Amino acid sequence: MIPHDLKAVAFPRLADAQMAAMGSCPLTTLRSFKAGQKLFEACTRDALFFVIKVGEVVVLDESGDEPRVVRVSGPGDFIGELAQLTGGRSLVSAVAQTDCEVYEVSPDALKRLINDHPDLGDMILQAFLARRQLLREPGALTGLRVIGSRYSQDTFRVRDFLTKNRQPYTWLDLEGDPGVMELLKQFQVSEADTPVVAWGRKLILRNPSNSQLAETLGLRALQEHVVHDLVVVGAGPAGLAAAVYGASEGLKTLVLERTAPGGQAGRSMRIENYFGFATGITGAELTERAVVQANKFGALLPVGTSVTVLSFDNAYSVLHLEGGDTVTAKCLLIATGADYRLLSVPGCAQYEGRGVYYAATAIEAQICRGSVAVVVGGGNSAGQAAVFLSSQLRTVYLVVRGDSLYKNMSSYLAQRIEDTANVKVYVNSEVRRLSGGGYLCEVEIVNNKTGEVQKLECPAVFSFIGAVPRTEWLPVEIEKDAKGFIRTGPELAQSPHWRVKRQPFLLETSRRGVFAAGDARSGSVKRVAAAVGEGSMAVQLVHEYLKEM
Repeated sequence: MIPHDLKAVAFPRLADAQMAAMGSCPLTTLRSFKAGQKLFEACTRDALFFVIKVGEVVVLDESGDEPRVVRVSGPGDFIGELAQLTGGRSLVSAVAQTDCEVYEVSPDALKRLINDHPDLGDMILQAFLARRQLLREPGALTGLRVIGSRYSQDTFRVRDFLTKNRQPYTWLDLEGDPGVMELLKQFQVSEADTPVVAWGRKLILRNPSNSQLAETLGLRALQEHVVHDLVVVGAGPAGLAAAVYGASEGLKTLVLERTAPGGQAGRSMRIENYFGFATGITGAELTERAVVQANKFGALLPVGTSVTVLSFDNAYSVLHLEGGDTVTAKCLLIATGADYRLLSVPGCAQYEGRGVYYAATAIEAQICRGSVAVVVGGGNSAGQAAVFLSSQLRTVYLVVRGDSLYKNMSSYLAQRIEDTANVKVYVNSEVRRLSGGGYLCEVEIVNNKTGEVQKLECPAVFSFIGAVPRTEWLPVEIEKDAKGFIRTGPELAQSPHWRVKRQPFLLETSRRGVFAAGDARSGSVKRVAAAVGEGSMAVQLVHEYLKEM
């Protein structure tokens, strides 16, 4: 965990011995910059990493209307943040304040430096995580500016995508920000063009798709004409664990993720029963650490890469992506997880993104802060959502179809809900109707035992009911159970699609060399730790399969 004194962790100074090692390291190049010369510019990809030997460098936030100084660094300091490791676009610019000499390190060399020099590598990684955390604090960085209505589904989609991908941004609400119309005029766009995404005055996107956002932010870098040892589809806990173990063991590893790393677990505001985190950890923090770890070992994690079709070319798997790209894999791990089932009630689709939500994080809580909300579901995700929202809202109504919280929820969580005064639990109940105008206003709840109907004035419903596996894109060669979850293991030896003398490995599907792990797998335990275990186990089975090729 990052200590409370974030600035001390974020801005360490290299000791004399470490500076001497940088000077003799073959991965570094000594360069000189004149005062006023830029070391790297915001919004550029693959920015270099620098360690200052002589002089001063100023770090600037150029995402607002005027440049703003973030920090001035001197000898022994290093310049860089997570973008230098993950391949995304830099959030800040670095400019020589005086004539200076710096050690320059390329992105590939930085990964080698971190792995070859563990003490220095740990310091750099801790600093990168702390710097990104500081940049996300209110007022620290303007970041991207998202201009749009709180009642717009596309505005919510854009904000949700940026939040899931841990991208700092400032939201300017059409209904609530007095200066927003003047800003639209400066950008030469109209209200009809919103949501608009802008970086300073350089980058202006009108209602971009998630793929366009990923491409623009440098989150969707693919290597062409490369056969990967292991391709993982899905970057939830199982997929990220496979990426870490696969890449660390020398496999050329690629993870394809359609929206953002983390899966359902990545949206949890508090995971308390994960091994080793006695005080809990947010899903976003756990995900960010896993992504950094996977990048450190050389795994590639492009975002906005939706797989539409899986085909086979002899022993290889060929993944066809939205937009026409293809990816070839010697081994494939399907870790696409599951989505929460949609509420099958009148009005649900109409209010998605403007009253109906499938995660309870700060972005959704901001929309209904101080008001009331309905949470639907009886599992841990619903319980965690209710507890988190209770700290932000006046009242939370938890609607459970069963007759007890303890049936499908961890006892510690059920007890906490019972002890929370502003969480009201409705058992044997379900939502029957949603209504409103351009946004959700009223929720109708019915008790299935008594028939009693209650209508609540409510701007938000959070749904966590059941799970639908993301497996609709798979061909018939990959057998699924009646609910669409992927079947794995030795029992598939009798499958008509299994044409090998040996029995399938434990996590192997009905197609040789294709594995499944996590929530998409039939019979899996729906817990973060179980998914991580399956993802890491799958890598060992991949090694066994590759020996056969």
